[in-house]
Amino acid sequence: MNRTNRSHSHKSVAPPRWAERLLTRIAAPHIRDEVVGDLYELYQKQLQRYGPTQARLLYMLEILLLVHPRLWRKQAQSPYVATKSTHYSQPNPLTMLSTYLKIAWRKLNRHKSYAVINVVSLSLGIACAILIFTLVNYHLSFDSFQTDQNRIYRIYTEFHGEKVTYSTGVPNPLGEAFRRDYRVADKVGRIAFVPKRVVALSPQKKFEEDLAFADPDFLRLAGFPLLQGNPQTALQERNTALITERIGQKYFGTQDPIGQLLRVDDSLVVRITGILQNLPPNTDFRSEIYIPFPNLKDHSPWMVEKDWWFSVNKEMQCFIRLKPGVSAALVDSLILSAISDKYYDKEMAKYFRFKLQPLADVHFNPNLRGHTEKKNLWTFVLIGFFLVVTACVNFINLATAQALGRAREIGVRKALGSQRGALFWQFMTETSLIAGLAMMIGLGLTYLALPYVNQWFDIGLVLHPLTDGYLLIFLLVLLLIVIFCSGAYPGLILSRFQPVLALKGKLVQQSVGGFSLRKGLVITQFAISQLLIIGTLIITSQMRYSQQADLGFRKEAMVILPVPDNKTPKINTLRAQLSGLSGVKNVTFFDTPPASEALGSTSIRFASRPKAEAFSISIKSADNQYIPTFSIPILAGRNLNPSDTVREYLLNETAVKALQLASIQDVIGKTATINGRPGTIVGVMKDFHYKSFHAAIEPLCLTTRSENYGSCGVNVNGAHLSLTLASLEKAWTALYPSSIFSYRFLDEDIERLYKLDTMLLRLIQGFAGIAIFLGCLGLYGLVSFMAAQKTKEIGVRKVLGASTSSILWLFGKEFMGLLLLAFALAAPLAWWIMERWLANFVYRIELGAGLFSLAILVTFMVALLTVSFRSVKAAQMNPMKTLRAE
Repeated sequence: MNRTNRSHSHKSVAPPRWAERLLTRIAAPHIRDEVVGDLYELYQKQLQRYGPTQARLLYMLEILLLVHPRLWRKQAQSPYVATKSTHYSQPNPLTMLSTYLKIAWRKLNRHKSYAVINVVSLSLGIACAILIFTLVNYHLSFDSFQTDQNRIYRIYTEFHGEKVTYSTGVPNPLGEAFRRDYRVADKVGRIAFVPKRVVALSPQKKFEEDLAFADPDFLRLAGFPLLQGNPQTALQERNTALITERIGQKYFGTQDPIGQLLRVDDSLVVRITGILQNLPPNTDFRSEIYIPFPNLKDHSPWMVEKDWWFSVNKEMQCFIRLKPGVSAALVDSLILSAISDKYYDKEMAKYFRFKLQPLADVHFNPNLRGHTEKKNLWTFVLIGFFLVVTACVNFINLATAQALGRAREIGVRKALGSQRGALFWQFMTETSLIAGLAMMIGLGLTYLALPYVNQWFDIGLVLHPLTDGYLLIFLLVLLLIVIFCSGAYPGLILSRFQPVLALKGKLVQQSVGGFSLRKGLVITQFAISQLLIIGTLIITSQMRYSQQADLGFRKEAMVILPVPDNKTPKINTLRAQLSGLSGVKNVTFFDTPPASEALGSTSIRFASRPKAEAFSISIKSADNQYIPTFSIPILAGRNLNPSDTVREYLLNETAVKALQLASIQDVIGKTATINGRPGTIVGVMKDFHYKSFHAAIEPLCLTTRSENYGSCGVNVNGAHLSLTLASLEKAWTALYPSSIFSYRFLDEDIERLYKLDTMLLRLIQGFAGIAIFLGCLGLYGLVSFMAAQKTKEIGVRKVLGASTSSILWLFGKEFMGLLLLAFALAAPLAWWIMERWLANFVYRIELGAGLFSLAILVTFMVALLTVSFRSVKAAQMNPMKTLRAE
């Protein structure tokens, strides 16, 4: 039917013109009118049956299905061929696709082991890729929901001593000074985070929660919606509070929380005036109870000493939202510098500097307590890419190895008129079936693994492929990449077979890319596996070194208890009761244990020197039992005397060296002003690791200041630990009945210092195991194919007296050399990568040949077991049966 015979009286229901134009441009002239006419007739039938919308969609789908190389060919020049061509009708694309699918299904059903190996390997690779994408997307989305995110910044502090150190906090007066003195920000919000405080509804109903004391502007910056209450007056009235929906349901069930009273640490009573929407999982602001900032003076007065510019607490933070058009670089270089110059003298202005940190950087900056690093995310992306490549390598290896077995099939089909394009798309259809099935299984595996990943890493990953647009696009792109990478090369190889050679059975390995191609693919596959194995061994060794090295203090059998009320009478009573318990060796009170992230730094002026030292010093507050309880050696002088106030100081060796004195004895008896408080230096303690092995030991001092004591350390006898813990709880609860008893071991604090490293190790261990398994699947498939190809050769060798071990060597020798070559490629790259990772540790292991030798040994053992498992079966076959079959 020609286009001129069609009626266009109803233009509103005409098929899409752009689709027709596309077809007329790509179709050969001798079939163009026929195809267009047939499609138009089909469109009219669908129009009457389904309506215009569905008819148009079906019409466009049929046009897209016709985008096929067969339609691109122009009419042949020969009149004979041209005349004959006009008599052939093109098959319906849907019929062609149906035929491809049937043939593909029969082929896969006939070669089940081939299909299973490919589906399993692709499923694992795809599952890892989906999991890594979900993890990376989760971290990149942190705090991205705020309005005007690109204008929101956190002000942080840089301490410019001998080297630059950082704190997320700022002096308490800075926020108010910034708001009062400058007009570059339309919102300035101070917030003080106070973790793990007791919130009580009644003496019997109490909870432990993270609190936040905040300005009204902070909530507007953070973008947390207020579901109940007045947003104009939220956090403006003292002794009020905002809570999240979750907290409201947890505390009050179905009862309305508005107007209810909460008692905080027996020092503050607040009335609930608003309900916030539950916090999303992808935010670093985890507090769910917000109290007006002025109430901080009632709860924690030490955090808000009036106009105290020399005190920087990491939990006292300030966020601003710049006005449109205001340059962050201008604020950094001029305004924040001007604040330092205005509120400090000349020397201190050089030491205290303030900078802006973009909100998008808060989650990723390790110097400012970021939860992860972007380089770790890109490492995971690279690992996911490697695993998908490994799975695709399996597919290519098996497909090219199996190609000779399909030679006669290809030869017959070519002799009957099949073109290269049809054969190529037939193989791509088989690949698509396997990849599609692997995608569904991979999604299922991801769903199964997600709860364990969330538990291991304490995160909240979710998977919604139908509603998450980014994930849906990723899945489609990943599927297309897997289909193309896995199927394109084998499809081209199969489609270019010469029919005469194929039918005569004279094709050789070089016709399907040769064994050298598969050698290269096996080398690539096992180089990736060995790279991950080496990384796992080195990270494990470094973590073991961090756990087993001498930290300079006692860490075993140390229980840490909270101290809700650190007034001197309470502390003395608790000390007396705990010391009298069976199983308790010693008791001490302090602000932080020997190894802790929660440690600030301050200035020091030694003796009569005219100005402060160029270096900063970290300070710990503890009683006189701290040194003996944690077994920290005193190198010179004596321990601190009992006191509730700052009178004496202990310095570590590094602090004395920084003072540039001739001997550690020269510091004894001298005065020092630290953090604005003078005292006498009475002793020098041996250096101990009060930070993780990522950081060097720096100057440290220890002093008595009981108002800072928030923890109690108890050295216990491990023989009857459960009974001792029960006794501790009973004594502690009797003294603090309105608080919630909790305890932790010092070992847990130390492990927390390496949280990110532990997460990285777990992921790489899992991915290394999957990479090894994928490599084993590929090896098993190749050895199975080799066994089928060498059936006659094995039979002849056995008849001639070959032993089973020699038959095994026949299979193994072709792979042992490949593994050595893979190791030669992986080892230098692994050394370079892991040297860069170990550079993050000041105290670290040294890379030696032992770890690399262990990696190649593990790979050899796994490969040997895989090859032996299949080749033993081939070696033990009855040679008479195999020769008779041949």
